[in-house]
Amino acid sequence: MLAALLALPGQTARADEGGVSFWLPGFFGSLAAVPAQATGWSATSIYWHDSVHAAGDVARAREFELGRIPANLTASLSANLNSNLDLGFLIGTYTFATPVLGGQASASLMGIYGSNSTSLAGTLTGTLATPGGAIPFSRFDNINSSLTAFGDLYPTFQLKWNAGVNNYMTYVSGDIPVGAYDSARLANIGIGHWAIDAGGGYTYFDPKAGHEASAVLGFTYNFINPSTQYQSGVDMHLDWGVSQFLTKQWQVGLVGYLYQELGCDSGSGDRVGCFRSRVVGVGPQVGYIIPLGDNLQGYLNLKAYGEFANENRPAGWNLWLTFNISPAAPTPPTSTKPRITK
Repeated sequence: MLAALLALPGQTARADEGGVSFWLPGFFGSLAAVPAQATGWSATSIYWHDSVHAAGDVARAREFELGRIPANLTASLSANLNSNLDLGFLIGTYTFATPVLGGQASASLMGIYGSNSTSLAGTLTGTLATPGGAIPFSRFDNINSSLTAFGDLYPTFQLKWNAGVNNYMTYVSGDIPVGAYDSARLANIGIGHWAIDAGGGYTYFDPKAGHEASAVLGFTYNFINPSTQYQSGVDMHLDWGVSQFLTKQWQVGLVGYLYQELGCDSGSGDRVGCFRSRVVGVGPQVGYIIPLGDNLQGYLNLKAYGEFANENRPAGWNLWLTFNISPAAPTPPTSTKPRITK
């Protein structure tokens, strides 16, 4: 029954340049390191809603990114940034039957489609340097941007090992920047640059008692954005989940994440300085295993996060609704004793 509870690879954008990152915190969760119980193809669909708010340096960084703050302007910005995203993720995964380094290997590709609605409103005040001297400057901005389009592509390769109640995994993932991105647009669904991410995780899982605890730690290296000449620093992210199986089908628990940028942003397009970003999230989860005949099974999971302790990054809340279809665990062959006749 637990074949469908394999780690569900994946992402979309939000945290370094303009408060936006490659890694989507909360992507990994409970049972992240448990190998699948059957090999072959599986499919995962995720509906993700995100509602966030930011002010101060994040709003100012977005103004710089859009080229709306002149280079010769010394200014302060009192503004608010609000964003709502409704995205669908579709993930195809193939789990190989042949072991790799003694573990179970899988490869997946994720695509994204959905909408992003973002607004920025505030007052920019300061002094503008001119050949005739400094002159006062004041401007009110009210920008509304909406977009419905495809996002970037995210390939992922994973290896998993099992030793009793202990499970281990490692992964490598990346961003192929083919999604809807325009550096002059406030709302985007792509991030505009390549990225590579790698890490490892552990799951304690006792099927008899139903106890489970998982954690996955990863790091992202961001390549320079050719449109803005801005390079985000190295990011660290920790996703975790704890749960209890009340029955063979029902699961309840908690999930959370910590996202912290370790390296400073850089590049000739960086006009906001180091701009290290951070956010913490925690919330509840519930899961249900759905039998789908002899050969397939489904898994439905709902989890939600409330965010806090953010720095140089929007914060708010997000909701995940995940449905996975995968091959059911093979039924052990029934042993038969030979009949003895007299």
